[in-house]
Amino acid sequence: MLHIDNLTKRYGDHIVFQGLTHAFSPGCLALCEEDSTGKSSLLGIIAGVFEPDEGDVRIDGHSLIQTPQLAKARLAYVPDNCMEFPARTGREILEQAAAEKSVPLDDAVLDIAARLGLAPHLDKRIEQMSTGTRRKVYLTAAALGAPAVVVADGPSNGLDAQARGVLADLFKTWSRDRVVLFASHDPELVEACGATTVNVADLR
Repeated sequence: MLHIDNLTKRYGDHIVFQGLTHAFSPGCLALCEEDSTGKSSLLGIIAGVFEPDEGDVRIDGHSLIQTPQLAKARLAYVPDNCMEFPARTGREILEQAAAEKSVPLDDAVLDIAARLGLAPHLDKRIEQMSTGTRRKVYLTAAALGAPAVVVADGPSNGLDAQARGVLADLFKTWSRDRVVLFASHDPELVEACGATTVNVADLR
């Protein structure tokens, strides 16, 4: 469902990682290393936010370089920084994500918003929300369209205890038939969702 092939990323003369090649099967995997190991760069490349210096990513069989629209249609991404659209409301961001995936913003997705405690805040602008509430918007959006791959950078950051429990349940459910790959320094989340820990350097 997710295949990275010879991924290399550099910033100037600094090589963040080189030659990463790995095929991911459905399951929940957590990158739990210290900072500056390339976790966010790797997740951003898989999500199509950053370009690799070498290599390619295939999502559900679609090349992120050759057919980016098809690849991204099978992906959900929860970024570390959820402030890309500060003036939009949570509902508008969900509607935009649904339109991009050509799916309805249905009751099942709105139920996830309710379980996360997001429902009372959906019509606030992103810039008016707390860090945790913004993250709940993107976690709810990740449920749209049954993506083959869910990538999340710090998904539990800023979440209250109830939402953290819902997040763990979502990750466990999603990982039955899709790849859930996330970076986190939250050992309780890793344990609660039954994630396998992995290091960036080991993905060769």
